[in-house]
Amino acid sequence: MSDFSKDGYMNMELLRFTTAGSVDDGKSTLIGRLLYDSKQIFEDQLEAIEQRSHQRGFEHIDLSLLTDGLKAEREQGITIDVAYRYFATPKRKFIIADTPGHIQYTRNMVTGASTANVALILVDARKGVLEQTIRHSFIASLLQIPHLIICINKMDLVDYSEEVFNKVVEEFKHVSSKLDIKDVHFLPISALKGDNVVDKSQNMPWYQGATLMYLLDNIHISSDENHIDCRFPVQYVIRPQQTEYHDYRGYAGRIVSGIYKPGDKVKILPSGESAIIKTVELFGQNIEEAYAPMSVTMTLDRDVDISRGDMIVRENNSPKIEQELDVMICWMNVNKLQLGGKYAIRHTIKDARCVIKDIRYKIDINTLHRNENDKEIGMNDIARINIKTTVPLYFDSYRKNRYTGSVILIDEATNETVAAGMIV
Repeated sequence: MSDFSKDGYMNMELLRFTTAGSVDDGKSTLIGRLLYDSKQIFEDQLEAIEQRSHQRGFEHIDLSLLTDGLKAEREQGITIDVAYRYFATPKRKFIIADTPGHIQYTRNMVTGASTANVALILVDARKGVLEQTIRHSFIASLLQIPHLIICINKMDLVDYSEEVFNKVVEEFKHVSSKLDIKDVHFLPISALKGDNVVDKSQNMPWYQGATLMYLLDNIHISSDENHIDCRFPVQYVIRPQQTEYHDYRGYAGRIVSGIYKPGDKVKILPSGESAIIKTVELFGQNIEEAYAPMSVTMTLDRDVDISRGDMIVRENNSPKIEQELDVMICWMNVNKLQLGGKYAIRHTIKDARCVIKDIRYKIDINTLHRNENDKEIGMNDIARINIKTTVPLYFDSYRKNRYTGSVILIDEATNETVAAGMIV
């Protein structure tokens, strides 16, 4: 039976990746090429984009049309919103977040990148590293995306020059030396022609590395999850109103980090009560262990007062429990951040309110320096702030745990998400 059997597909490793880069660097074309060359496009989709390409007078198929789904995107030839695409190889399942390159849509890039294992950052070989390249690399570093693949695109327009490729690599290395980036790969490609995307390029014999598809299929992501710090925010308490399950009390949610097994001694926050895990259930079946990012139901050996928003952790490994937090934020709203302003805050699945106590500094994206004098935080700005919440939150630093270390701020009047934050 093939790897695409139902059970095989369900058990395949999932890799999430995002694309970023400046305007017209070819992000949508690259994803289109990836899907086209790996034979992930349905015939009717192919016919539709062939027809639209001919209507525009193109001699070739415009593969960017596969991801630019909004009418305004197709008309302007740009990406505005985050477009998600799904595909699979015999080895892995993939979720792609195609994000915009325009500076005014930086917030969309943050949205698409927030859960990514890998960021593909496209650089036009002719232009080299631009301000948006630095901005997106900084955001990738801030969001602690474990792996970066720098795709130096449009190599066909520089005669597949090794010298040009090496120059861009050196430019990027100069920028990345100031950032917290762990794993970087450099790849010379032509998304338009297909060089080194799925198939090895015949035009760049000097490049002996892997193709993009090979990298995505084989990059090591199993250690990206935090399997040490056990964090299980309770999303729902299950109490079936049936005679046969009269005493059943299950706690459902998604494990955001760590490994849980029946027999483990755990602590419940905020009460501090201790208990032992009786069962861990997945789809109604008892399992021997569960780990991030599985969604499971746990039962305990004793009745403890647990409600939505509480957290089940290990006895000797607790998160911080505080009301004052230092947070790096990306501001996403046209209305500026208000010092002393009150906002709703969501952390894991816990809702509270907070007040902005201090604006420490704003990041100058061009130089990556901290500006402590500029306290005006507007759309797409990145800043470090101090907040106080109405109730204690159970959190880790974002560097330690991407899930318990992240928050969003919400304007209570409009219900709009105004900022994404990483707890320092």
